[in-house]
Amino acid sequence: MSDNSIIQKRFSELTTTELYAVLKLRTDVFYVEQKVDESELDDRDREPSTEHFWLADGPRVIAYLRVLEDAEPEHLDAARVIGRVVVSAEHRGQGHAQVLLARVVEQFGGEAMLLHAQSYTAGLYAKFGFEPFGPEFSEAGILHTTMYRAGIR
Repeated sequence: MSDNSIIQKRFSELTTTELYAVLKLRTDVFYVEQKVDESELDDRDREPSTEHFWLADGPRVIAYLRVLEDAEPEHLDAARVIGRVVVSAEHRGQGHAQVLLARVVEQFGGEAMLLHAQSYTAGLYAKFGFEPFGPEFSEAGILHTTMYRAGIR
């Protein structure tokens, strides 16, 4: 899969069809499959600085993540926060999340970044320079690890 197949948009640029496809993937995985019972729609999607990245197969979104920009960093200097990383069940193990992460690191790698990974996926993020810190924590019944990546200038 080439880097050119990545779609990147801000909320105001999303079509209703794209928004539906993104939300369908997120709810199919987080609510239906993983039984997450916390709010999926947190208003951060609509913030002007939020960047949405995804891969599509026709009208379907098969992998997605978003990059937020916090006014005040949660940890050290990491104002950029990667979140909602998700790949459809039938497309897992094919490197789609890595393609999206590589684009984000290419675009924002000069800035420090933070993410809250489901602990079993921490190895994926370590490949991109993210290092775990702090204790594991449970969110919606799933163990998570907070990870930080220093900006590389």
